[in-house]
Amino acid sequence: MTSAIPPTEAAEFAGRTALVTGAARGVGKETVALLHARGAHVVAVDIRPELDALAAEFPDTVTLSGDITLEETATRAVRSAVETFGGLDILVNNAGRTLNKPVTETTAQDWDGVMAVNARGAFFFAREAFRAMEERGGGAIVSTGSYTATVGLPEGAAYSASKGALAQLTKVLALEGGRLGIRANLVAAGVIETDFLDGFRSDSRSYLASFADVHPLGRVAQPREIAEVLCFLASPRSGFVTGAVVAADGGFTAA
Repeated sequence: MTSAIPPTEAAEFAGRTALVTGAARGVGKETVALLHARGAHVVAVDIRPELDALAAEFPDTVTLSGDITLEETATRAVRSAVETFGGLDILVNNAGRTLNKPVTETTAQDWDGVMAVNARGAFFFAREAFRAMEERGGGAIVSTGSYTATVGLPEGAAYSASKGALAQLTKVLALEGGRLGIRANLVAAGVIETDFLDGFRSDSRSYLASFADVHPLGRVAQPREIAEVLCFLASPRSGFVTGAVVAADGGFTAA
């Protein structure tokens, strides 16, 4: 359950429409919850079956099941926002895929699969959202990135490269969107306590716990904490922030 929202933020997204990818669980679900609680209309996109539960929890949220690596999913999602709510103001590019393999064991299929979700899919949604926001007179695009975009991660060649690509895409969107009133920012998240790794590592719980001590705060992030930063960057409170890579990594990259 989402905790009480401070009065100053309670309606900051009133009348605005947001599209969230990877919305069914983890950071995506927390972001949907915050946007919804603060007054936004939400279109939630995911390929996982948990999307049905999200629809039940937030009955007025539009849910769309689809593969974000396909152009037609992005087109359909943005069209849904425009046709249902009259436009699109916020895109949260949150869907992601990870992979932990040494470089010598990473196959072409591995590489392409990670890039397809983290970079190509994000590009498709950003492009379609950009077009809709231009017609709207502005908007905010926020992406869930990673500290691995700027520091290396052993056994993370595909993942780190994909997040680096997402960071650079964010900067280009900021440059092209500035005069159009479109802001673009990225949250470079540290390790988050979710089930993100479950499909890739049999020891995902112990692997996740091993990261606690390498963060100066002595723990990994909770999904809500990253969702709060995403929502801040999507809100009018960050109106002069664009092209930024904002670290929310527990101090991991401070050294």
